[in-house]
Amino acid sequence: MNYLPWAVLSLVAYSAVPPLVSAATSGEGAVPTTVAVLVSNGILVVVALGLLLWSGDSVAANLDHPKFPLVVVAGVFLTVGILAYYRALALGPVSVVTPVFATFLVGSAVVGVVFLDETVTARKALAAVFALVAVYLASG
Repeated sequence: MNYLPWAVLSLVAYSAVPPLVSAATSGEGAVPTTVAVLVSNGILVVVALGLLLWSGDSVAANLDHPKFPLVVVAGVFLTVGILAYYRALALGPVSVVTPVFATFLVGSAVVGVVFLDETVTARKALAAVFALVAVYLASG
């Protein structure tokens, strides 16, 4: 279960993103969403590059890896998702946009069960139903 501290760290860190993006990209004197995406994700790219150099991993050595195309396709979906998310945060309230966006957790879990042969339990199914109900209630 050594993944749980990382999951909690990502939860804490990512919880600050929507309010910050919304505050920066909405209202008077707003930063354009494309600028916000470039700068915030540019920081991610710079840090990831630093970690790549520090770890000694090589992108070039993985270009012919059979699973590398999955990383590229994930990058395309991530790009579409983040661009749309930042735009939605600029146009709508964080309290509605973020729960709708967070429904990707249910979608991802379904994909994991259907395509990655992950197990589905009654508890996981109930959690997905509760998540969908919560999003419905939050966005109404």
